[in-house]
Amino acid sequence: MTHKITDIPEMPPRSHDAHKGQFGKVLILGGSRHMIGAPALAANAALRSGAGLVRIATGRSIQLTVAALAPCATSIPLPEDQKGLIGVTAIHDILDALDDNDSLALGPGLGQSDDLQTLVNHIVNKCQKPMVIDADALNNLAKLNQNDLQLSEKTILTPHPGEMARLWKTWFREELPTERSLQAEKLAQRSATIVVLKGAGTVITDGKSTYINQTGNPGMATGGSGDVLTGCIAALLANKQAALSPLSAAILGTYVHGRAGDLAAALLTETAMTATDLIDLLPDAWSSVQTESSHN
Repeated sequence: MTHKITDIPEMPPRSHDAHKGQFGKVLILGGSRHMIGAPALAANAALRSGAGLVRIATGRSIQLTVAALAPCATSIPLPEDQKGLIGVTAIHDILDALDDNDSLALGPGLGQSDDLQTLVNHIVNKCQKPMVIDADALNNLAKLNQNDLQLSEKTILTPHPGEMARLWKTWFREELPTERSLQAEKLAQRSATIVVLKGAGTVITDGKSTYINQTGNPGMATGGSGDVLTGCIAALLANKQAALSPLSAAILGTYVHGRAGDLAAALLTETAMTATDLIDLLPDAWSSVQTESSHN
């Protein structure tokens, strides 16, 4: 039986003499010729969630386009294969970039290939920084033997139900439980990570303590919404002044992401809202969360 968390972690106010290094450097690794917008969405969400600096490592052929979509971030061009996917030879550039960043968001728009499986395997086993693994990074991970992976307690997996099923099928030789909390808790326990199982009532757990998110709505079931969540959480992981635990970062990032979705639905309807609307409304979401904290 896990402990049930009900309180939302608080974001401390910024000190008057703060500088951007205190709020963390986030590295976004992703993007491909067919999914250019995903890493930019994650980068913009990270910036809207307080990151001091955001860098996007992406394929050389799309770098300038991605940079234009996220003008407040910097970018790193990586070698690609013939299909426009990041190539395995990029590993040295990626590891060099990781040394100068505080958290990693791995997966938005990444695509899938044998080389990317090798790349994801290498990064997961070498990266000592807190990281969020999402989207196609999860799909590449699901094709790897769990016994060959060295996942850390600073790693956050953010699967949707389909990605959860693929991970479970590869890693565990038993039927996937029907109850969502049990799915997330067992995956967290067996992988020694934090799991954010997305969907209605997103489940966030480290296998010992569990939070069920109450913000968000069906309008958020739209392309790019998960990339925004990845950016929100990655920013909180990197924030040195806030010094949140990975579990607290996952809870707060998910809560604020859902609050932005609720504000977007009220303003634009669930039908018409898009992932970029979530980013636009993150300032209001953060304002409302900070107001709630001050009244508690």
